[in-house]
Amino acid sequence: MNLTLAVLAAGMGSRYGGLKQMDPIGPSGEFIVDYSIHDAIRAGFDKVVFVIRKDIEDAFKSTIGARIEKQVRTVYAFQELSTALPQSFAIPADRKKPWGTGHAVLVCADAIHEPCAVINSDDFYGRDSYTVLADFLEATTDESHYAMVGFALRNTVPEHGTVARGICGVAKNGLLESITETVGIERSGDGFSSANRVLTGNELASMNLWGFMPSVFGHLKYEWELFLKRAANEAKAEFMLPAVVDKLIAEKKVSVKALRTSSPWFGMTNPADKEKVVGEIGSLIALGKYSRKLWQSL
Repeated sequence: MNLTLAVLAAGMGSRYGGLKQMDPIGPSGEFIVDYSIHDAIRAGFDKVVFVIRKDIEDAFKSTIGARIEKQVRTVYAFQELSTALPQSFAIPADRKKPWGTGHAVLVCADAIHEPCAVINSDDFYGRDSYTVLADFLEATTDESHYAMVGFALRNTVPEHGTVARGICGVAKNGLLESITETVGIERSGDGFSSANRVLTGNELASMNLWGFMPSVFGHLKYEWELFLKRAANEAKAEFMLPAVVDKLIAEKKVSVKALRTSSPWFGMTNPADKEKVVGEIGSLIALGKYSRKLWQSL
């Protein structure tokens, strides 16, 4: 079965202070996304779709693209403010940031016609995460059955700064019941605090690692049109993928299996996170999980 990996790489990195998707963290200049794609290929994914912006196209293709195109079929989709908008829709004059992760996946509709995974370009998910997701996608025949790979919340909150996480409610049968966007999560002493709820750290958190069937694009298109009607004049409104999935679950249009992984998660939200990420990659190399020259080991 053909499997595609969609890599969301159009973010502006406002908290990080630059394009974190192109900030080297490996000993031979590798980015986090190099390790992600390396793991995905080994799990059976045979196509990569990068979602990027036109203003970073040249830099992205000359660095990440130049490496990945040698390893796997590579396609580019572009997430601009005007992408997938009705001709009659007027973009708010003060709108600067992209429309969100739901929109980022929607712009892949013409490039993906097979089961796919969706990841963030600046998050490390680990090899086991791609293996369990590939196994799910290869075994699934129900077009309305999707998957999410979740991580323990305590393992997803950086040492510095605050983050937003989708906190998952999971039924006894392993299906996702809800995703609650929770903002302002940070470490507080030995525990965690949030702007809008009490947290233990044991909650299952969605880190935007999804498995979808092609039917997702029809749902996204429909929900996107509804979103635009609600948010026509809002400069900062975002069409977020977890919110769309949560709505589809509530309306019983899809079911989503909550998959668990033995892999670690780490990522770069704030500049101070880079040192830890470099250290984590170094530890995995020392354990023999990766080569110091990553792409020589595939």
